[in-house]
Amino acid sequence: MRVLLILLLLAAGFWALTLWRAARHEARAQASHPPQGQFVTVDGTRIHAEVMGSGPELVMIHGSNGNTRDLSFVLAPILAGHFRVILLDRPGLGYSDPAPAGSEDIAGQAQLLMRAAVQLGAERPIVLGHSYGGAVALAWAVHHPDRLAALVPVAAASNPWTTPLDLLYRITSTRLGAAVAVPLITAYVPDSYVARALDDVFAPQPAPAGYDAHFGPGLSLRRGSLRANARHRASLLEEIKALHPRYRDIAVPTEIVHGTEDDTVNFNLHSRTLSRQIPGAVLTALPGIGHMPQHVAAETVAEAVLRAATRAGLR
Repeated sequence: MRVLLILLLLAAGFWALTLWRAARHEARAQASHPPQGQFVTVDGTRIHAEVMGSGPELVMIHGSNGNTRDLSFVLAPILAGHFRVILLDRPGLGYSDPAPAGSEDIAGQAQLLMRAAVQLGAERPIVLGHSYGGAVALAWAVHHPDRLAALVPVAAASNPWTTPLDLLYRITSTRLGAAVAVPLITAYVPDSYVARALDDVFAPQPAPAGYDAHFGPGLSLRRGSLRANARHRASLLEEIKALHPRYRDIAVPTEIVHGTEDDTVNFNLHSRTLSRQIPGAVLTALPGIGHMPQHVAAETVAEAVLRAATRAGLR
């Protein structure tokens, strides 16, 4: 009995230390990379937005476990010379509140972000989405066809796949994983680990100099962000299965951009197929480029947005 009591006390002490370290890590991340924009509230859910530039409205939606800082590093400043750019943190990520229960799917996220954009004066913006954010942009186009002027999916997840969900997300999307594994990750995984992993995300190109310092890896390691991202990723495949038969109904000008060497979101499965599913869609293939064209081919992505604006009669 005494040994058991000692073990329980040690376990309780370790868990208290873990929670303290996790809270300290989160506080450091938020102090070094505070919100840079403003907040709008949609039915009680706060959405964080950064707005820059002037001209026709352009909404930009970041990818998995990201935030507005991903798109504000290179691409948004380029486009701010032509558009009023609105960067939105997806629900549960960056500094946006989690979506209400039952609204965390890509359709629910699209509705929240669409309504946030309307509050910011963007009634019918061009909508650009990268990776997971591209799936949200596609849901926006399908479910709210009168609330966008053009669509720009960049390395967007769009069609059903057969590869299994990553082990990390299989664990952290469960109740036990969210309660136990997530605090351990936040407490003991250093920002430097995430910074080193960025090269895998950018491959075959390296992560640009200064990107990790701008992006703030610690923001992605917060408990709330890890849990929201895991839930999003765990349900995405089924949501895509339900959404993709409706791409044929998308009627706005669509410019698709994707690197041919993307190991995260397969070029042929997702973008080449998508270009045949959306009437009039134009595909820009980027030979040799990986999953992050918004950084390593930013000018080409910007050109696609400008074409979409011209096709939509906005330029």
